[in-house]
Amino acid sequence: MKFLVDAQLPPALARWLVVEGYRAEHVMDIEMDAASDEAIWQCAARIGATILTKDEDLAILRTERRNSRPAIVWLRVGNTRRGELLRWFEPLLPRVIDRLERGEKLIEVR
Repeated sequence: MKFLVDAQLPPALARWLVVEGYRAEHVMDIEMDAASDEAIWQCAARIGATILTKDEDLAILRTERRNSRPAIVWLRVGNTRRGELLRWFEPLLPRVIDRLERGEKLIEVR
């Protein structure tokens, strides 16, 4: 499974996912940190990645494009420090992976 981590989330999340055994890149890694939502969407679709984001606009885009890729994992967490974000997300990741493997295209994580 491959992830593309959006700009509102820290690069540390992508690094942590790699340590956990997943392929992951942050948009900064591919010089897309200032890219539009559409450009990020197209990139993720092209490379076969799921987008991890805090951006509601990408979640809305996902609902408008029902039959296309990529999947979106919408992290509904407020501003938080990097370590707190990782501790919050760690126990949720197995359920997210399970839902992605079942084919869900929009996963809202609270």
